[in-house]
Parts: sequence; structure tokens; C-alpha cells
Amino acid sequence: MALHTDRRYEEELAHLRQLILEMGGLVERQIGDATASLASADRARAEQTIERDHQVNRYDVDIDEECLRLLALHQPAARDLRLITTSLKITTDLERIGDMAVNICERAIDLSERPASLQVDLPRMADTVRKMLRESLDAFVREDADLALSVCKEDDVIDALHAQMFAEVLGRMTHDPSLVVVGTAQLFVSKYLERIADHATNIAEMVIFMVKGKSIRHLSVPATI
Repeated sequence: MALHTDRRYEEELAHLRQLILEMGGLVERQIGDATASLASADRARAEQTIERDHQVNRYDVDIDEECLRLLALHQPAARDLRLITTSLKITTDLERIGDMAVNICERAIDLSERPASLQVDLPRMADTVRKMLRESLDAFVREDADLALSVCKEDDVIDALHAQMFAEVLGRMTHDPSLVVVGTAQLFVSKYLERIADHATNIAEMVIFMVKGKSIRHLSVPATI
């Protein structure tokens, strides 16, 4: 009976990891579709992406309920407890990344009738933040603290790209006031991508805590773990 119970418990933990991966995959798709709709001025794609946000929210609720059920029924300790509590926090970050994707779509709709010639480094930023999210989730599943640490280090790249874009777009708007509407909207998008990178970093930091039992939040990123 005890063996059966332990096996069932392990299956439930594996199911929790799978739910996190499914939610993460959906959120990564949301980022890709949101930035693609901006680049191609595709209003329909942006609207479809916004509509799909309810699926992200459903995962958020379902995973929270599953975590609370596991805590109540099994009273986990040590590593299992860190896995479940980390999952609760990861879903919060994933849900907020989903919200950022919706915000990008809203800007894409605003700009769908305007030329989007000021994108500068937005595609590069979008590719980098999607990579950060994918690697943070890979680190979660593989319990790879080193991979999680590399994600934390990439956040500086996004911060630098955001600062560079802000300076460049602001300068171009100053010289050509006709670019103000487009430039302002795309600066918002740059900020949304910077926030997505922050959330991916949060996930990576929580993975390090889950694996190592060591918190690096609010600290300088160490060279090694």
C-alpha cells in the first residue's frame, strides 16, 4: 500500500511538472505571436493572441489548485516542498508574461494601420526573451541550476538592449515628430519585453532555490552556484 501511495505521489509530481511545461509552452507561443503581429501589422493575429490569454489564466488556476491539493494531502518536506512552492511562484510569473504578451498585441493593434519602421532591436529582444523563458523552464524540468544561472546573466543583455533602443528611438522622434506615435508605442513594447525578461529571471532564480535550497533573489548574480 505504501509503495502504491509513493508511486501515485511521484506521478502527481510528474503531472505538476508537465502542467508547468504546457503553460510555459503556451506563454512562449503568446510572446512569439504577439511580436510577429507587431512586425507584420497583423491585427487579426494580435486579436487571436489576446483571445487565447484565457487559456493561460486557466492553467494558472489549475496549477495553483493542484499545488494546494498536494500540500494538503501529502504534507511534503525538503525537496518536494520546494518543488511545489516553486511551482506556485512560477505560474504567477508565467501568467504575468502572458499579460505582457497581451499588452504587446494591444500596441500591435494600435499600429496596424501605421508603418512600423522604428522597430530597431525589438526582434532581437523578442528572440532573447523567448530563449530565456525556454531555458528557465528547461532548467526547472531538468533541475539544472547552472542553466538557470545562465538565464539570470542574460537579463543584463535585455536591459542593455532596452536602454539602447530607448536612446535611439527617442533621438529619432526628437528629429522627426511624425514618428512620435509609432516610436512611443514601440518603446512600450520594449519595456514589456524587458519585463518578460525579468519574469524569466525570477523563474530561473526560483529554480536555483528549488535545486540548491539557496536564494539569490535581490543579490548580485554569482559567477557559479
